[in-house]
Order: sequence, then C-alpha cells, then structure tokens
Amino acid sequence: MTSRNSSTQLWLITHYHENGSLYDYLQRTALDVETCLGLASSVICGLVHLHVEIFGTQGKPAIAHRDLKSRNILVKSNRQCCIADLGLAVMHSQGSDYLDIGNNPRVGTKRYMAPEVLSEQIRTDCFESYKKTDIWAYGLVLWEITRRTVVNGIVEEYRPPFFDAVPSDPSFEDMKKVVCIDQQTPVVPNRLFSDPVLSALAKIMKECWYQSPSARLTALRIKKTLKKLNNSLEKPKPEQ
Repeated sequence: MTSRNSSTQLWLITHYHENGSLYDYLQRTALDVETCLGLASSVICGLVHLHVEIFGTQGKPAIAHRDLKSRNILVKSNRQCCIADLGLAVMHSQGSDYLDIGNNPRVGTKRYMAPEVLSEQIRTDCFESYKKTDIWAYGLVLWEITRRTVVNGIVEEYRPPFFDAVPSDPSFEDMKKVVCIDQQTPVVPNRLFSDPVLSALAKIMKECWYQSPSARLTALRIKKTLKKLNNSLEKPKPEQ
C-alpha cells in the first residue's frame, strides 16, 4: 500500500520469472527427457494445489483454473513451472458448499476448451466439472511439452494444440467441429514411444482427453504417476 500525491495506491508485487511463459520457453528451447518430466511434474503439482481444499487457519478453498494453457504457466529459473493468471478461476468450499463462479462470462481460451465446454453441456452448478476441464487442458500442455523433447536426435518445432486442424485464431465453431463433432485429439508423435518416460506421458495425455469428463484422470492421480516416473529416473546407476 503506497501513497502518491496523497492518494492511496494498492500494488501487487509478484515474483519475476525471466524465462517467461512456458509458451515462450518452448519456442526457443528443445528439452531433454529429464527437463520435460520436471516441467510436466511441476505443472501438475500446481494444479493439485489449486484443486484441493486445505482446511485450517492457513487453509484455502478448492480452486479450478478454467484457463490453463502454456501462455498462463511461467517457467522459474530452476526450470520448475508455476501456474499464473487466475482471472477466470472458480472457488469451492465444502463447508458452505458454496461455488463462486464469479460473474465472468468468458470461459477460457477456445483452443484449450474441453468438449463439454464447447458443446455447452458442462454442469455449471458442479465444481467437479470445472476441475475436469483443467485436466483436458493439462493434457494439451503435456502434448506441447513432449513435442519439444529430443528423442534419438529428433524434435518437432513448437506448435500449439490443434495447429493442423484449425486456423491460428480459431472460432468457437471451428473448435467445436474438431473436438466435439469429429472428436479429434492432437496427434502424438510416434517417436515418443521409443522412450519409456515419454511413452508413459503419452498415455497420460490420452487419459486426459476422454470425451466423457468422468473418465479423465484426476490431478492427484497424474501427480502420483509422474512421481513414480521421476523416481525411476533418479535410481543410481550401478557401478561398472
């Protein structure tokens, strides 16, 4: 809280992350498998933290982001991600069973919208449904990260999800046709399957993209799977 010319100003001071957004970072950086897994794990840890209600004096309500995408994720100097831009988030507290949807009619970024949002079938009165749309978007972010990961010396240029199916600024109708009517999901590069970690990440992606929201993985489930993968990478090599 500062005073300038005798008028009070409220300032919000946040950390500065010089790597910029994950979107920017992926444009200019090809990843190794370890970095890829680190980025993916830190995003899901952030999502679990949002999705889970924490009780007690230092508690927080459960929060669904509703606009998760690589442009809204920042990369810290240690190459861990943090989730930013909670302008569209919804909050839920079990105690009061109060769902705060805010009064924002904008529901996120069209390219990352889950099928039930595009078809307007989402249950707007149910907090769980918003968490499921975050998982759909997480799968797309995971796809963006893995495509920029080098396997056997090969890596793709950065592209946004559905780059080959919709225009660069897709309309609601463009996305609805591709995601709901044609039920397309992004193409997973074959080369990922030659690496055990990337192969496991490809499987997670596909389990984030079920048309039926209830069939999708939870953030906690994904976090546990990635933790196991991390542990498998960290096993000390046997001495020669």
